[in-house]
Amino acid sequence: MLMSTRGYSYDLSYNVRMNDIVVIAHNLRSTHNVGSLLRTAEGLGVTRVILSGYTPYPSSNNDTRLPHIRDKITKQIAKTSLGAETSLAWEHYEDIVDVFAALRADGYTIAAVEQSANSVRLPDYKAPNKLAVLVGREVEGVEPEILAACDIVIEIPMS
Repeated sequence: MLMSTRGYSYDLSYNVRMNDIVVIAHNLRSTHNVGSLLRTAEGLGVTRVILSGYTPYPSSNNDTRLPHIRDKITKQIAKTSLGAETSLAWEHYEDIVDVFAALRADGYTIAAVEQSANSVRLPDYKAPNKLAVLVGREVEGVEPEILAACDIVIEIPMS
């Protein structure tokens, strides 16, 4: 099917295959970064986000945090997530080892986004159908022992 607007023609008959992408945010400190990550993930069609370690997370069913702490953190996340905290699937886990085991059992490749001696540049990486993308701490990045537990390390080239 061809569509024409302002002198340009577009072929809309192609099929787009979307990969199943999970984002893992491990040990982030900033509630605003968590909100921004949720909003971005929603916009990019990420299947779900896993918040692990001490990463702050929005209110959930069976939330064991004190109500005033839970509500404060949820409000801060909502400031930048703009509703994504309620519309995007997300989960919270303390132990990232359990997260990796469950994802691998479900067929995911775990890729850390980090600079390292053996990282693959993102433009050179061919993603599998099921990909879990791990991002780490804002300043220090992904801890070395967690980086070693990943299947691959991907580096985003910066200009």
